[in-house]
Amino acid sequence: IITMSSYHWLLAWIGLELNTLAIIPIIAKKHHPRATEATTKYFLTQAAASAMILFASTTNAWSTGTWDISQLTTPPSCTLLTIALSMKLGLAPLHFWLPEVLQGVPMETALIIATWQKLAPISLL
Repeated sequence: IITMSSYHWLLAWIGLELNTLAIIPIIAKKHHPRATEATTKYFLTQAAASAMILFASTTNAWSTGTWDISQLTTPPSCTLLTIALSMKLGLAPLHFWLPEVLQGVPMETALIIATWQKLAPISLL
């Protein structure tokens, strides 16, 4: 809800991070090596995408002078943000993490990762 209703890049990023950090204990709940591997892959991929989002929004704010979401006008920032959100969503060709994470978790957790976890990044696209 924070991400979907924000007009500021920093608040949108905080919402995405809360979204990521909320699912990590659910992924790691099953004490199995595959669950640990899925948790690690999910965390590292989402952290890299979040760093790219923060970098793209900072670069955009530096060039435009505002953190407003509607002011994404610089092409490098727009490209980086699209790539980062595609990585968070698991869109091809950045879907390298998604099948492996979904294989390491129970069906209910996979359903959450494949649906609810995608709403916030889709709202930013």
